[in-house]
Amino acid sequence: MISSLSGAFLLPEKTFSLLSFVIMNKEEQIHLLIKNALAEDIGDGDHSTLSTINPESKGKAVLKIKQDGILAGVEVAEKIFRFMEPGIDFIVKKKDGELMSFGEQAFEVKASVHTILQCERLVLNCMQRMSGIATLTNKYVNKLGGYNTKLLDTRKTTPNFRVLEKEAVCIGGAVNHRIGLYDMIMLKDNHIDYCGGIKNAIEKAFTYVQTKKPGLKIEVETRSLEDVDIVMQTGKVDRIMLDNFTPELIIEALKMINGKFETEASGGINYDNLENYAATGVDYISSGAIIHQAVSLDLSLKAVIF
Repeated sequence: MISSLSGAFLLPEKTFSLLSFVIMNKEEQIHLLIKNALAEDIGDGDHSTLSTINPESKGKAVLKIKQDGILAGVEVAEKIFRFMEPGIDFIVKKKDGELMSFGEQAFEVKASVHTILQCERLVLNCMQRMSGIATLTNKYVNKLGGYNTKLLDTRKTTPNFRVLEKEAVCIGGAVNHRIGLYDMIMLKDNHIDYCGGIKNAIEKAFTYVQTKKPGLKIEVETRSLEDVDIVMQTGKVDRIMLDNFTPELIIEALKMINGKFETEASGGINYDNLENYAATGVDYISSGAIIHQAVSLDLSLKAVIF
């Protein structure tokens, strides 16, 4: 399953050699995620609720914040509840992207008690994970203040949860890189090595774009200043990735590139050295850590008894 915040969602139905794709927009992707997640959790029935709660019972619950950070997932939470019960009352008290503090409330929901109990865990799982990502992302973004460098995420995401993880990155203030394998050509080390070198890989990719996917952007990974020189001689790309370059080498590479292509620093970059890389003037810094190193924040959904 491959998901996109900005357009195409491609779902292979057979084998890769006989691809048949279903194209979904973001809302359809989230709808599918919610449907599958609830089916996974509820199975043949929420027997805890079925055995104890009258199906006609109505209730109210509030989302309580138990840890400081950046709130993310409120809009998704409403979608989850409305998937089960379209006529709920959902009152937003804090919006996605706002600072949240211990003791505050994010929203309240009035619905069937069955709906509240069946959606509770999915809502919390999504919001806790998204808030953790948004908070860590925002920490990185704040350290880039004063520089022109933009922070990118990567494809190091949780399978089938990518649409929400990348949404959380945006809420935290960073920029989505490519969403999947389909929306940009990225010629990384293995592509280059299998293809017999950078020049050959670029030429093949450029021909592919011209004949089969006009408008698709090409990024190429470089591992040395010699690689950068080959790319400069070859051209035909949109962005050059400087992989595992020191800040000093990036400065040298940027002199060679001289603004002719977008530039991206990647590899060996963490929160502690982030500013050193931004100070080089590179256009983008990509970090898988803002997603895969994020720690879920503590939230709870509590019943309100009238």
